Amino acid sequence: MEPIKSSLKKWMNDNKGFQERFNTIKEEVLASPEIKELQKQHPQLGPKAMERQLIKLHEYQDQSKKCEKCPSLDECVNILPGFAPLVSVEGEDIKLTYEKCPKKVQHDQIRKQQSLVQSLHMPKEILEATFERMDWEDPERAQAVQEVVSYMETVEEELPNRGLYLHGPFGVGKTYILGALANGLSQKNIASMIVYMPEFVREIKASIKDDTINQKVEAFKTIPILMLDDIGAESQSAWFRDEVLGSILQYRMMERLPVFFTSNYNLNELEQIFTTSNRGDVEQVKARRITERIRQVSQIIPLQGENRRG
Repeated sequence: MEPIKSSLKKWMNDNKGFQERFNTIKEEVLASPEIKELQKQHPQLGPKAMERQLIKLHEYQDQSKKCEKCPSLDECVNILPGFAPLVSVEGEDIKLTYEKCPKKVQHDQIRKQQSLVQSLHMPKEILEATFERMDWEDPERAQAVQEVVSYMETVEEELPNRGLYLHGPFGVGKTYILGALANGLSQKNIASMIVYMPEFVREIKASIKDDTINQKVEAFKTIPILMLDDIGAESQSAWFRDEVLGSILQYRMMERLPVFFTSNYNLNELEQIFTTSNRGDVEQVKARRITERIRQVSQIIPLQGENRRG
């Protein structure tokens, strides 16, 4: 090892251009405000200690600490994108570690929140919905929206055992409120799954072929927050109504897990829809069993207003 060091030192001494560049970098590093501040805080770092660890000092001085040199996380200039250098001193030894920069922390938090909101066939607009973007001026919608916001504000670590059943005409913003609620809950680290009911029926039917139905139904049963959008719009069989939807609602009712719904129908109207299957069978008792479970797992909130979809 010594012969290599000797050879390298001799090469540096003989190479005038390199030596000049080295001295320039050395002067710039030692003259930088952050390195001067480091010396001020640790007076034991004499000239020899500083020069011996010049590479570490140069790396620390050159990297972006608070994202001021990085226009975005994707264009981060640091050696480890998204990580900023952190310097510490033990005796005369300088140690350099890296921690997440502010942009990386924000990015990871957003990704974490997004991962908490699962969806089945929901448009991007709904998955990005927020209460801040909602129109609060419509008096017909304001009361319902306020109740939803109040509900979310009361949610802490322990979830209420009932969700909400939002019902009203087409286009008044029921689904958007559901999306905003899901994103609001994600900021409290509460996971949710939001499902468009007509596609949910098709998904379950398809899962029979690939033998994943039990796995999917289990996920709908156990997710902390389940949101069923546009219930009553699906064309369903008695089997789906009783064995799938009924099973999910029964489990969540017993386990006191909340369910949120949107529908164009009030519960009496929904019961009539569930009464007749797509084969024409009339089963009043089984339909009522579903709506009673909905009452057990959710609070009924009517939502009115103008059609915002034109």
